[in-house]
Amino acid sequence: MGEQNVRFQNHPVDVSGEFGRQENHFFVADSAVSLDAASGAGKILWKGMALRQRVSYHQLTLQLEDYRVWEDVPPGEYEEDQTLPFRVSPVAPGTLRVRIAARPSSGTPPSSPILVAEPGERDPSWETEDLGDRVVWRGPRGSLTLRRSPVRFEFRDASGRLLTATNHLSDSMAVVNTLQTPLCFVRNASNLHRHVAASLALAPGERLYGGGESFTRLDKRGQRLVLWAYDAYSAQTPRMYKPVPFLLSSRGYGLFVHTSAPLTLDVGHSYDAANIIYLGDDVLDLFFFFGSPREVLSSYTALTGRSPLPPLWSFGLWMGRESYRSEPEVREVARRLREHRIPCDAIHLDTGWTEKPFHNDFRFSATRFPEPERMISDLRKGGFRLSLWQFPYLHPNDALHKEAIDRNYAVLSANGKPPVDDAIIDLSNPEALRWYQSLLRRLLREGVAAFTADFGEAAPLSGLYHTRQGGFHEHNLYPLRYNAAVAAATGEVTGESIQWARSGWAGSQRYPLHWGGDPEPTYGAMAATLRAGLSLGLCGFSFWGHFIGGFSAPSPPELYLRWLAFGALCSHVRCHGQPPTEPWEYGGKFTERFRKIVELRYALLPYVYAQAALCAGRGHPMIRPLFFAHPQDATSWLVEDEYLFGEDLLVAPLLSEDHERDVYLPPGAWISYSSGEAHEGGRWHRLAAGKEVPAVILVREGAAIPRAAPAQHTGLMDWENLELAVFLAEKETAEGSILLPGGEEPLPLRVELREEEPVLVEDPLEGRVKWSLVHIGEGTGSRHPGI
Repeated sequence: MGEQNVRFQNHPVDVSGEFGRQENHFFVADSAVSLDAASGAGKILWKGMALRQRVSYHQLTLQLEDYRVWEDVPPGEYEEDQTLPFRVSPVAPGTLRVRIAARPSSGTPPSSPILVAEPGERDPSWETEDLGDRVVWRGPRGSLTLRRSPVRFEFRDASGRLLTATNHLSDSMAVVNTLQTPLCFVRNASNLHRHVAASLALAPGERLYGGGESFTRLDKRGQRLVLWAYDAYSAQTPRMYKPVPFLLSSRGYGLFVHTSAPLTLDVGHSYDAANIIYLGDDVLDLFFFFGSPREVLSSYTALTGRSPLPPLWSFGLWMGRESYRSEPEVREVARRLREHRIPCDAIHLDTGWTEKPFHNDFRFSATRFPEPERMISDLRKGGFRLSLWQFPYLHPNDALHKEAIDRNYAVLSANGKPPVDDAIIDLSNPEALRWYQSLLRRLLREGVAAFTADFGEAAPLSGLYHTRQGGFHEHNLYPLRYNAAVAAATGEVTGESIQWARSGWAGSQRYPLHWGGDPEPTYGAMAATLRAGLSLGLCGFSFWGHFIGGFSAPSPPELYLRWLAFGALCSHVRCHGQPPTEPWEYGGKFTERFRKIVELRYALLPYVYAQAALCAGRGHPMIRPLFFAHPQDATSWLVEDEYLFGEDLLVAPLLSEDHERDVYLPPGAWISYSSGEAHEGGRWHRLAAGKEVPAVILVREGAAIPRAAPAQHTGLMDWENLELAVFLAEKETAEGSILLPGGEEPLPLRVELREEEPVLVEDPLEGRVKWSLVHIGEGTGSRHPGI
């Protein structure tokens, strides 16, 4: 379905339909008719073609055939074929950029908000060789061979193994030549817009991952991903709050389509041997990354940006519901949290803090929150930060709606009126951006610590934006502009650029935190939420959380606790949804179990904080699939319901009512966090969860995990007296990392067993921490209470 077939406001635009419309004019890549090997600039001859009907045995098909022009038209009056520019640029040791245009060059493109900086045209680590019929670019991690005729881009690893290649029309071995869609572009018959399709070969057994925060199967092979930011209303549909045009292959490469236009990734869905990129733009700007998953993701985030390290307090528990509606209610929640000794660092006010719930005037209700600054100050004294919900849509009855329209701060139509009922703030307009941020800054100066940047997926397709672009190019950019706006305002006042963002696009990882939308309170939605987090992490998002227990209805008690155990072992922990979410509402025994899980989280905060800093520096996710650390292990690529939490912890959530489950352990030995029992890697095990924390948690043998005594909030943590849990069964040495608050980067820790006792042989902190070393391994048991 193309843009002209959108039936509902914000309905996803699937541009792949443009390539099946018989009335459109096709141009198929034929040959590279010119190429300067030194600069990488050249031109491709595109042959004009059309879809023609073919009937055989009562079945109609469409076949690509030569395009025909009326015989009475003067020769050359209308081009049947076109010669258009392309460029190959090796921009980094493991990164190639290929730009293929479906229009004549229009000069230097404008700067992109998606990239942290425009990369150079030539990295010195690459060499180029012109061999006549082909040109080869060779770099440290791989190569590109461009064959002139028929034109074909062949990507190989450093050993020369073919990773993938573009499909030419002549490559089609099928009876119908349209099945794998060759490298081509179409010109729409009604508006003459041009859209590019790039078809890349898929190898048997190849798996692809990413595409954004996708709730479907983790391996995208066989799926079709429509990349259009959308309020998914669920955790169990193909729709995405945060689509990202990036894919990671099990064959040792990654792909990033640099665009904000709608695009569809047909990952072996229509044709099993082809990964087809259908792009709603007339220039394909493709970055190709060579290497392991770690290398690919580091290269990708060097290009689009990495998450800064969030403040320490943000790694504590966030408590909220839909919604606290008065100051006495907020104070009572804070009191009860401390009464029940539940560690917590933040309380969130959702849609009920303004005078009229769900309406934005960016002011506390004068009747229900009469003294917000005093309330916030008192909360801070008790160790709580306050977070507020907001969004960039102004309802027709909102006080600010008329001001936004009158000042041209909203997205408008050609008639000067909003294309939708709300006034959607045009964040591409610098004046509107400053106005919006001024509303946030006022609240931040009152003491608010962070905002939930809710929604952002509905920038209208039919709107006109300050950039003079329509929604076709601005819709997917809106979440990125929104994330950046909230981060900048918050950082300016508080010095901490933090938020909870629901929508996103490529580059949004620069503005943490992000959460996984509005899941149902079911085990199926919990499993889908895990897949979404893993998928998003593989697109460079380091810091992510989710609504523990689900959002759309009250959570069943046992599901809530199992989801809490999952959430406590993610980068950030957020209890939120339809009430009740407060543990005491479920009874005393439940509250005690809830507290035990949260205490585990706070005990692990020295580990979490150090791992977070490592992830921020490398562009890696805090939660990652098993294959991220074990790309040579074939089974690890199949597992989508377990994950690694940082470098050393393996977590298998309980996704059913059972208390045990099948767990695959990658190569190497793994030690139970709860019992100290060692398990052989490279095989499946049937394992039970711990007594108090309903999840299976294991530790890589050879890991040294720094731990702290649980505190009521991060401000009370004792960083001068820490425990170092050393997980060893057969090995004699262990390694870990530590980052103290205010430190610049994680420092290495190294432990050796001497006469069966662990000894810290490398302590970069030079006595600033008094360490208590504990050996956990086969026969030693766990010394962490209550696990």
